[in-house]
Amino acid sequence: MPEAGVLPPLVGESPSFLGMLDMVSRLAPLDRPVLVIGERGTGKELVAARLHFLSRRWDRPLVKLNCAALAESLLESELFGHEAGAFTGATRRRLGRFELAQGGSLFLDEIAHCSLAVQEKLLRAVEYGEFERVGGSQTLACDVRVIGATNADLPSLSSAGRFRADLLDRLAFEVVTLPPLRCRPEDIPVLANHFAVSMSRRLEHPFFPGFTTEALAQLQAYPWPGNIRELKNVVERSVHRRRDLAGPVSEITFDPFASPFRPQPLLADAITPALANSTPPQSAVSPATSTNDFESQVRAFERRLLETALADHRFNQKQAAAGLGLGYHQFRRLLYKHRLGSGEVSS
Repeated sequence: MPEAGVLPPLVGESPSFLGMLDMVSRLAPLDRPVLVIGERGTGKELVAARLHFLSRRWDRPLVKLNCAALAESLLESELFGHEAGAFTGATRRRLGRFELAQGGSLFLDEIAHCSLAVQEKLLRAVEYGEFERVGGSQTLACDVRVIGATNADLPSLSSAGRFRADLLDRLAFEVVTLPPLRCRPEDIPVLANHFAVSMSRRLEHPFFPGFTTEALAQLQAYPWPGNIRELKNVVERSVHRRRDLAGPVSEITFDPFASPFRPQPLLADAITPALANSTPPQSAVSPATSTNDFESQVRAFERRLLETALADHRFNQKQAAAGLGLGYHQFRRLLYKHRLGSGEVSS
């Protein structure tokens, strides 16, 4: 977490990025809830920190919680605290994140993962500034600015009954939508140099000589599904692996798993016997496996195939399509489906 009063670094110069940054700067002093929407790795937590440190609450706590990391029962306790004896193992009173953030800001990452029951308590805390600890009856007051973040489409979830419309209305005083890295290509060299210089310092290299033209072209052609977080990892890895410290970085390693000795994906092994026996016995089906989980795993496997094919063929889409035995337009539709870049990288 940044020191009090120190703005977290947000690097970029593209119009979409600067427009977002200006919106954040104007929104920060307003003491109202905010939603930060963006794909993974776009910097939602950094934007939340900027909203906090540019507000009148800058010298008060900025408390963070990833709502997707906890089960419903634990999430409620983490948010609102619990009294001794509230449940098995609750031997003493514990303060929740709302109490810890008193007078400051509470950043709720992956807020779309909150259950409807937790959302109901969140609504009361945001709307009226009051809540009860789990297992308690005393109503407590809180003065906390809530900043929610997600990569989900909350209006769609609300229409489907999975996110309370009244909570969405309350949180969405203003919505900051972060542009993905593929929509700000002019920022890629700026960010890459920023991360490379920082990594060179940590490695105690005398200086950073830059990237070759070919390396920069590779960085700008890649679709960056992991956005800035992925770019940072790729750049730092490439700086670490280079052997000629006096020369510019010429080799970019996008996939650290790429190896002729890489094991086959487990998912492929799991799907094969399932296809061989289309009607498995009931005892072989795990009750914890849902249709949604199966579909998400298949989708993730499909995406990994696309990413690997692109990396193996230096992001030449026609060659990558041929390598997978797909037609070019079929391959392009799959790229669009998985949001792996909308423009033609190379043909």
